[in-house]
Amino acid sequence: MKQLWAPWRMSYINGDEAATPRDCIFCLRESAAEDRARQVLFRGDHAVVMMNRYPYTNGHLMIAPFRHTADLALLTAEEVVEMHRFSVLAQKVLREAMQPQGFNLGMNLGRAAGAGVEDHLHLHLVPRWVGDTNFMPVFDEVRVIPQHLDETYALLLRHFQVYR
Repeated sequence: MKQLWAPWRMSYINGDEAATPRDCIFCLRESAAEDRARQVLFRGDHAVVMMNRYPYTNGHLMIAPFRHTADLALLTAEEVVEMHRFSVLAQKVLREAMQPQGFNLGMNLGRAAGAGVEDHLHLHLVPRWVGDTNFMPVFDEVRVIPQHLDETYALLLRHFQVYR
């Protein structure tokens, strides 16, 4: 029997409307009042930084344009620049707050590439530590996330607020 402690998933399992967005999870331009519930850490004019609710490891962030598009070639110059600026800022914040030893940065464009959300492109920034991969994913296809999402959100939000 496998048991994992992931209390943030209960609202998803129960089908709470607040936890299961009716629309795209990245279309956030008009919903700043929901930032804490949607784990948004930083907003700009063209893009947003938010936490991944189903992280690979603690501090797994996503950067997405506000505009709904799945095609990288359709991004405006302003969207590209802001997404890049936010990836640099997010890396800086993660270094300050969590002291990772490395990072994975990338996009999964399209279902065949592993995109969980196919219709709205987003960039993943995953902090990494030597030894952060253990036997659990190898033998049981289970990831152990040692810090609750709400704790990680509060920690990172304090660091992002310095840059507002």
